[in-house]
Amino acid sequence: MPYNAQISKLKRARNQRRALLKLLAANMILHKKIHTTQTKAKSVRPFVERLISAAKKDSVASRRYAARFLPKKAVTVLHVIAAGYQERKGGYTRIVKTAPRRRDNTRMAFIEFV
Repeated sequence: MPYNAQISKLKRARNQRRALLKLLAANMILHKKIHTTQTKAKSVRPFVERLISAAKKDSVASRRYAARFLPKKAVTVLHVIAAGYQERKGGYTRIVKTAPRRRDNTRMAFIEFV
């Protein structure tokens, strides 16, 4: 059992971390691809994949579930994206590592839909 498995706290309080994940997820859904740090990309990946899995059912409950976390426009785009993944069991996103950021040498990555 993975006792020590935890999500990165991203050096933020719980409410700030949740707000960051919601913002990253909304931007990823609206723009299909975002450029961010590897740690943030790894943190937002399970959140986005859970939203897509819920949206694949295309019910009122799934729309309300997505509306808890995303703005109205992102919810409609999410259901359009999820319709394309009906046959896929999981793994809707990919993380592609890029060159480090120049000013502080932070590892960067793109997170995008497959």
